[in-house]
Amino acid sequence: MNPLLSAEQAVLGSVLLDPGQLAHLDWLAPDHFYRPVHQALFAALRKLRAEGHPAVATEEPVPLSWVTDAVDEASHHVRGLTAVYPHILISACPRPEHAPVYGRMVLEGAIHRTVTEHAIRLHQAARADALQGEVEGALHYADVLAGVLGDLARRWGSEPRPVAPATPPPTAPVAPPPVRADQVAEDEQFLLAILAERPKAMDEIVGWLRPGDFADPAHGQLYRCLGALHHRGEPIDRITVLWEAQRRGLLADGNLTTEQLTAICDGVGPGNAEWLGEQIMRSSVARTAATSARAIRALAENETLAPGRLINHALHALGPLDEVRARWQTANGHPAPPPTLAPATEGPPTARVHAALARSTPPPAARPSECPGPASTPSAARPPSRTHG
Repeated sequence: MNPLLSAEQAVLGSVLLDPGQLAHLDWLAPDHFYRPVHQALFAALRKLRAEGHPAVATEEPVPLSWVTDAVDEASHHVRGLTAVYPHILISACPRPEHAPVYGRMVLEGAIHRTVTEHAIRLHQAARADALQGEVEGALHYADVLAGVLGDLARRWGSEPRPVAPATPPPTAPVAPPPVRADQVAEDEQFLLAILAERPKAMDEIVGWLRPGDFADPAHGQLYRCLGALHHRGEPIDRITVLWEAQRRGLLADGNLTTEQLTAICDGVGPGNAEWLGEQIMRSSVARTAATSARAIRALAENETLAPGRLINHALHALGPLDEVRARWQTANGHPAPPPTLAPATEGPPTARVHAALARSTPPPAARPSECPGPASTPSAARPPSRTHG
């Protein structure tokens, strides 16, 4: 039996056995469940509670109407739900009073699943931007992912902050799509040729273009050589660039050959260094977004990673994209504002979002006269001591 499926069934079984357990699950939402039938049932149970179903306000044994009414309501939103299934859920629940812990397991699975889904969307947008030579789609989905991570952190009961993983997830370098690779390489070679022929053009791009922005590592190393000569105020031509490349060991390790360097330096024609630099930056933004997305997806697919750590490691993986974005905006004359997390999406108030802190033995359900309404803060969401997940 899948542990996540068991947890989903146990949560629903707990609430079917004891409607008062809903008071301890206000931080759990229907879309946190993986199975559509479970989403529909949990939404139906919450709706019945909000409407004051008699089963919620009684100390007597739970009436059968609590189960049948939930099935009727859920059947309006999902197909295939039978009257037998709620009894399967009830039998799957070891102890109704453990509902907050079962709910925490469901939320943990939802966090991993949600981060994976948004990482895939970011990767798809980055690849599409790389094909079209754009950046807007990747940057938009990066903002969406950052906002989702912030909201998930608050639901889990932790503060979102970038933290580097002890062991970075394995990710392969992301190359430009084949239909664009030749164009990107051509732009890089043309820019290097212009800089070698007209060194003053370096002033137009040196403030925001970095060696790592080049798709070809050899081109990035050659740009580093040009930058070093420019920084030291030394003459720049084919011979001085060749000498600097040799001093840095680029000719010895095979990353660059004399013939390649000569071909680049002798192939100059009329061109605009700033415009070419911007084209290289576009490719760098899309490539960095794809790399970040792959790293985040690898983190999210690691089921042993606790949600708090997953969220913080994912925020850290977005850091390189934030840095490239800031330089891209500088290149376009729009300095980037300090990075901030996007506002949280609709959800319960902060005081009620402590799923990770839920006790395994919550207090007894409130009496009918004390039964909290939807706006109340469940006592199970305010544990006396904090444990980090």
